[in-house]
Amino acid sequence: MWSSHESLSCSEREFLVLRDLIRERTGNFYDDGKRELLAERLSPRAIELGFESLIDYYYLLKYGPGAEEEWRHVLDQLSVPETYFWREYEQIRALVQNIVPAHFARSNATPLRIWSAACAGGEEPLSIAIALREAGWLDSRIEIIGSDGSRQAIDRARAGIFRERAIRNLPPSILSKYFQPEGKNWRIDRELVNLIRWETVNLASRTEVERCLPADVIFCRNVFIYFDMEAVRATVGWFAKGLPKTGYLFVGISESLLRATDELELKDVGGIYAYVRSR
Repeated sequence: MWSSHESLSCSEREFLVLRDLIRERTGNFYDDGKRELLAERLSPRAIELGFESLIDYYYLLKYGPGAEEEWRHVLDQLSVPETYFWREYEQIRALVQNIVPAHFARSNATPLRIWSAACAGGEEPLSIAIALREAGWLDSRIEIIGSDGSRQAIDRARAGIFRERAIRNLPPSILSKYFQPEGKNWRIDRELVNLIRWETVNLASRTEVERCLPADVIFCRNVFIYFDMEAVRATVGWFAKGLPKTGYLFVGISESLLRATDELELKDVGGIYAYVRSR
């Protein structure tokens, strides 16, 4: 009998076919040195389903009945949940101080849609909502979408309860204003959670991505480091088509899209670089 803490063995053949299928369906790419990591992430679900090998799980994902639903569990297993409030805050500051005022100066009545793609447990879109509220911008003209490929992550976001690590970068004044302690955790103001439209979106699926487009501002940070170049080009291409001429795409500060697209170019926004449409 398998324990849920055990990891199934993963031969080179099993690893290669699983890796390629996962890259095709999710964009995530595991290089040759990550065979054990992939096995550790997939084994609990495979064991839960009664499989004794990862190749059996592969056949379910590739050919089996219910494969589409099972991919949701795969995205839960592959999810990287570590993030925190106020992460790379300079980009959010540029949004609040430069992009939002410029948008409403052009047209006070035109809504602004901000999409936080791959938001994990919701810290990023909630940080955006807090920053906008502090600046007096958070009203019915602004829509914020928070999405992730993992349903479990979005369920955590909707619950609005966060561990100490998630709030470690927050200024004390923000923490006391918008959070309440709950045991060892912190609960955020329910109104902020309810203001955000939460979605489950696989960024390797064009139809799912297009549910959140068009968007005036897209935050997709520290995601493409896990994708291979083909998947990056596909997702960025969909983003580019869904951005207006005045739209912006923010990626992680260590990420570059210059090799991935000629549809976007870098622009200085309040001292921070973002991608805008080049044509």
